[in-house]
Amino acid sequence: MHKEPIGQATLEHWTPEDVKAALDRREILLIDVRTPQEYLFEKIPGALLLPMAEFDATILPAQSDRTVVFHCGSGMRSRKVAEAWIAAGHARACHLEGGFAAWKTAALPYLGTDPATGFPRKVGG
Repeated sequence: MHKEPIGQATLEHWTPEDVKAALDRREILLIDVRTPQEYLFEKIPGALLLPMAEFDATILPAQSDRTVVFHCGSGMRSRKVAEAWIAAGHARACHLEGGFAAWKTAALPYLGTDPATGFPRKVGG
C-alpha cells in the first residue's frame, strides 16, 4: 500500500494482497463501484455493489470498526469515487490499485460466470 496526500486528506492505494488480507480479517467494507452488469458477471466475494453512477458518500457509514475500500475494473473509477469520498469531508479514502484486473492478475479468488451454464463458479485462489 502507498499513500497520496489530497489536500488535508490521504488517499490510500491498496494492493490486491492488502485487500485480501483485510477481507479475511473482516477489517474492511469492500465497495464495488462497477456497473450491476459487471458485478453480476464476476465479483470479489464479500464486495458490496454501489455503482459509481449512484455513488452518494452520505449513504455509507463513517469509517469506524471497518475501513471502506473502493474497487472497480481498473482502479480509475474507484479512485474517482475515493476522491469524492474525500470531497464529502472524509480524511481518508482507500481503493484497490489496479482494480479487479490486478486482483485477477494476483490469482486471488473471485466468483465468475461459467459460460457453459451461466451459473456462478469459483475462480482462482
